[in-house]
Amino acid sequence: MNEKLDIIAIGESLIELSTSENLTSAKYLNKYYGGDCLTTAIAALKLGSKVGYISRIGMDCFKNYLLESWQEEGLDISHVKPTQGTNGLYLISGGENCPNKEFSFYRKKTAATNLSIDDISVDYIQNSSLVYATGVTQSLSISAREAVKYAFKIAKENNVLTAYDPNFNPLIWSEDEAKEAYRELEEYIDILFLNVRLDSKIIIDSSSVNNTMKYLWDKGISTVIIKSALEKGYYVGYQGKIEFVKFINENPVDDTGAGDAFNGGVLHGITSGMTPFKAANIGSVVGGLQIKNFGAIKSLPSKEEVYKIFKGQND
Repeated sequence: MNEKLDIIAIGESLIELSTSENLTSAKYLNKYYGGDCLTTAIAALKLGSKVGYISRIGMDCFKNYLLESWQEEGLDISHVKPTQGTNGLYLISGGENCPNKEFSFYRKKTAATNLSIDDISVDYIQNSSLVYATGVTQSLSISAREAVKYAFKIAKENNVLTAYDPNFNPLIWSEDEAKEAYRELEEYIDILFLNVRLDSKIIIDSSSVNNTMKYLWDKGISTVIIKSALEKGYYVGYQGKIEFVKFINENPVDDTGAGDAFNGGVLHGITSGMTPFKAANIGSVVGGLQIKNFGAIKSLPSKEEVYKIFKGQND
């Protein structure tokens, strides 16, 4: 692909099987696809960004479904490589008929664990405005971790922005592993997303927004966005200034992937020329609309839906 991309995301794809019933009693499961970086990528894509994806997918019964779905969305998949192995999947349930949300995933030794430096093209990175990855991508394997670091290093050397979200999940790996993985990238990160309850604690062992912002600015990370469920919003730090952006919806039907959807809105805004503060506003709209329906990517809003609310906020 010769056209310059706004965003390149590096990550794993997962098959999403969902139901509004209890998983034990459900007779049918709805099939879609998900994954944290993929959710961010599609969220930005739906807003009009040109987005590329770097991944490995398994040559199982879901391969063609995934590739065809992404092509229909307009995602550049020229650097998605089919490989031996299966695709990971996760199951979610929730809604009126299942008030206690259930979630389980199966992602060990999947095709995406084969991600490596060989999947990172210097030319592809150079022909983009921003590269994005998460700690979830790094957790796949040692080779995937090396691939993310290599991509960020190339980006930094070529004045391409980088964005990172630790997206820590204790079911995936330990705090020490997550911290070590973050440290490998710290010098290359331009935009950092954090969850105040988990990620901030891992990085500097502090839940103080001001302390976290100052520490990360001193490390050379220019834009820091801290998500706080307790305070129902996002703290955005940029050029020594901190602003608070509220959630636009506090009553989720399903919050799977909501933070990733927010990230996609923010990255779309920044690569479109918005300040991080404005970009966080559009991200908040994306996340707020996404949680009104079921499924991580299936429930992502359209550009028209997002900009109608966003423009109304800024009139």
